[in-house]
Amino acid sequence: MKKAWISILLTAVMVFALTACGGSQTATTNQTVNEAVSAAKEEVKETVSAAASAASEVVETAESAASEAAETVESAVSEVAETAESAVSEVTETAESTVEEVTETAESVTVRVGSLKGPTTMGLVNLMKASENGEAEGSYEFTMATQADEILAGVVGGNIDIALIPANVAAVLYKRTEGGVAAVDINTLGVLYCVTGDDSITSVKDFAGKTVITTGQGSTPEYAINFLLAQNGITDCTLEFKSEATEVAAALAQDPTQIAVLPQPFATVAQVQNDALHAAFSLADEWDALGVESRFLTGATIVRKAFLEEHPEAVDLFIKEHAASAEKAVSDVEGTAALVAEYGIIEKAPIAQKALPYCNIVCITGDEMKDALSGYLTTLFEQNPAAVGGAMPAEDFYYTGK
Repeated sequence: MKKAWISILLTAVMVFALTACGGSQTATTNQTVNEAVSAAKEEVKETVSAAASAASEVVETAESAASEAAETVESAVSEVAETAESAVSEVTETAESTVEEVTETAESVTVRVGSLKGPTTMGLVNLMKASENGEAEGSYEFTMATQADEILAGVVGGNIDIALIPANVAAVLYKRTEGGVAAVDINTLGVLYCVTGDDSITSVKDFAGKTVITTGQGSTPEYAINFLLAQNGITDCTLEFKSEATEVAAALAQDPTQIAVLPQPFATVAQVQNDALHAAFSLADEWDALGVESRFLTGATIVRKAFLEEHPEAVDLFIKEHAASAEKAVSDVEGTAALVAEYGIIEKAPIAQKALPYCNIVCITGDEMKDALSGYLTTLFEQNPAAVGGAMPAEDFYYTGK
């Protein structure tokens, strides 16, 4: 286009030059100018047309490139989305499959549980009922005994997988089986009470020169009482052991002035049956008054390690359901009391309802269990190594879960 305008200017100069040379050439000059202008216009048109065509090609090229880029981006986004969806789907399927496998494994194993007739089983009755009704997540068989030896024999013989036993006996069993059991939770805190009709008895210090009847020789009652006597400097108290709590209650019925140490719920049962009796004090309170760095525990739950190694999911599921059962024993006293009577732990539900708040039913697990239980066992060991089997359990005694 620039060249066309230069041509026009040159033509005009020539016209003016010719005009200056003479008027005779005017007509010829006009014709020449017109022809030059027409030629220039035509050249301008062609140039403009060429430029428009070039511009059109550029636009078409740009649109084509943009379209291709959009298609490429869309394809890439689609591929990424499909890949992400596929990955999420695979992860979800894997997770669901794993959960199903673990659940099926835990549910398919029948866990044989042994417990003592008393607070430990009272904390289990809600799970026992759920299992009986087919409402429990796990599969269980329950055995309740009046003597710890029966439960211990079942564990050693491989006939009981999980057992709720006196806390110090758990350590003794660990030693006896050469580390073959592990503690999974604490099921009861202090449940021992001094029951008597003698109003002069208000603390352990009043045991001086007295005879105290109780149960649990070689287990928690004996060692707890001896520890408290030693801490209070009492050396002239005689302990008289009975095989069962019912024998202790019978002795108190004959002579209410006798002094007894009974676990709940039997301490409450004895008082209900004999108005002359009362709970003079709790051994847990006496323990706390000493200011020692440990808690007074009564019961611990142990598992055979062979069973734990083979069925860890079933053990974890039991711990979970045991905790729920224990919590319900505290929150639903009336409902739990009815089950306590139904399973024959206490004859009548109203008495069970009175006793439950004093049973200190818990389910302490994990590091808290380890700290509390090891502290309690250390206190007993320092007083009498035989109380825990002659030596403190090693770290593998404590199963704190996954």
